[in-house]
Amino acid sequence: MIQVANAPCSWGVLEFALEGEAAGYAQVLDEMRATGYAGTELGDWGFMPTEPSALSEALSERSLQLLGAFVPVKLAETAALEGALDVVTRTATLMRDAGFPHAFIVLADDNGTDPLRTAKAGRIDPEDGWSGAQWGIAGETINTLARVIRDQTGLRTVFHHHAAGFVETPDEVRTLLESTAPDLVGLVLDMGHYCFGGGDPMTALTEWRSRIWHVHYKDCDAAIAAQARQKHWDYFQSVAAGVFCKLGEGAVDFPAITSTLQASGYDDWIVVEQDVLPGMGAPKACAQFNRDYLKGLGL
Repeated sequence: MIQVANAPCSWGVLEFALEGEAAGYAQVLDEMRATGYAGTELGDWGFMPTEPSALSEALSERSLQLLGAFVPVKLAETAALEGALDVVTRTATLMRDAGFPHAFIVLADDNGTDPLRTAKAGRIDPEDGWSGAQWGIAGETINTLARVIRDQTGLRTVFHHHAAGFVETPDEVRTLLESTAPDLVGLVLDMGHYCFGGGDPMTALTEWRSRIWHVHYKDCDAAIAAQARQKHWDYFQSVAAGVFCKLGEGAVDFPAITSTLQASGYDDWIVVEQDVLPGMGAPKACAQFNRDYLKGLGL
């Protein structure tokens, strides 16, 4: 049976160095549980306890499962591999030792660090992407990281396509899948990022179902996305404007996606994400709205 989680990014806990203060982990976990979610992702390293027993206690006392950890790394730079290995193994070991051996390492590009890709999020042109050689390095880096994670901790790896990074558009996601080993690397399909990147999530779901091991339910406001393209907003301006809106208020067809997932035998987790900047909005109220919306879909 599909279960529903949320993630710290819905409370403004983001991997970027941004102004503003996000809520602490105790408040975030309390509000997740109060609004009806059964699981969470780890958030940035250090947001939750980094000692296994303390992490386990923080989650178990709220009856929450840990689904995975978002880990951005520089994928197309060979020199960054050693540091990336340290980060992913440290994170995977923490989750395993805290009692969550089925959690995912959610790999992503080091999003938001390239000025061009950050400035053009939502309107990427083919010439803005990696070269063939860079794709080769990125694919090998991801395969290596996934193999080490599996061999040392037993955890699996999924890749998260993401606006403001080098894997955003449908063509880039396709190239990523072609560049990585299907037995090592799955895809976490993020509906909102895929939509903002110019794709139809339903098409991605049907085309790549065998590679989709994890799912993020995020919506995308088509009017705000169009405004972002027209006014040449960067990624953070788009997020601040609310491009990732409440579920059911944007362009993503969640009823159809949910039915397709269920019909295909998907029985893992859905992670709700409604990215906000630190201190922005009313995260608990939005979390409750999103959970109630999914209950209306039978989840």
